[in-house]
Amino acid sequence: MTDATPSDSKTNDTSANTARRTHGPRPDMATQLQQLGVGSADSLPAGEAGAPAPAKAARSEPRRKPPRGQRPQQQQANSPRKGGDAQQQRQPAADARPQRKVNPVLEKLFELHPNLFGARFVPLKLGVYEDLLARHPDAFKAEDLKVAMGQHARSTRYLESVAAGHARHDLDGNAVEPVAPEHVHHAILELHRRRAQRNEGEDLRPQLVQRIARAIEASGLEREAYAVLVRSRDEKVNAVVDDALAELAAQAAKREALLRAFEASGGTEQAFAEMYGMKPGEVARTLQRARKDRQVPAAPDDAAASPD
Repeated sequence: MTDATPSDSKTNDTSANTARRTHGPRPDMATQLQQLGVGSADSLPAGEAGAPAPAKAARSEPRRKPPRGQRPQQQQANSPRKGGDAQQQRQPAADARPQRKVNPVLEKLFELHPNLFGARFVPLKLGVYEDLLARHPDAFKAEDLKVAMGQHARSTRYLESVAAGHARHDLDGNAVEPVAPEHVHHAILELHRRRAQRNEGEDLRPQLVQRIARAIEASGLEREAYAVLVRSRDEKVNAVVDDALAELAAQAAKREALLRAFEASGGTEQAFAEMYGMKPGEVARTLQRARKDRQVPAAPDDAAASPD
């Protein structure tokens, strides 16, 4: 019997180990694929995708990213639209704003007198409230009509019609009387106050001066008489009136100077206009206005001193 050499023993041990590995328990499919480096459980055939992978392999598996072509669509589907969110955020705020309801009495007045309470407002005659009650005794309650008429008279559109100097109208739409100069004046001031609130920081005073100056001219009153009529305790308003009067005085002085120059020329209005490079129509209107300015009634003392 031959003893085995050390080399033979080593060979036998190696063969035994190989045999044990060959005939040992066969690893499952997931383990085999992991050992071969094929991939994770996603690469398994159908029916074996649920096989558990080793924990180490699951930690070392790289994170997959969605295909580039699908990623924007997925993000767009999952993420809310900014415009929609903004609209949804604004919608409650818009719904929260209370809508201004029209007084039903004013709606009834519009039906009965569309020329007075319709698209175009005109100043109403003094005492129109009593006229409405007398003409429509069953249409309105006295208190409700009073409230509605107050809202109408305080509206910006109505104040604009008064400030423009339109005549007052009766219920039949007839112009019956002019608006008093002081009413025109107060309407102009109220409109200016409202515009100043809407345009905070803007200097609207020059516009106010010009508008009052036009109102003074349209009133037919002497400038001093107008100033006395509208003089108030508000010094700022009085200063505006004074500026308007000063502006009118300066314009009258220019017209008087032009009239004197024309009289000194001894020529026609056409020749005078050509001499000063002015339009003939403008010259004619200015001279006519200057002649009108000269027609000032005589003072009482002068009339008493004049001979019979």
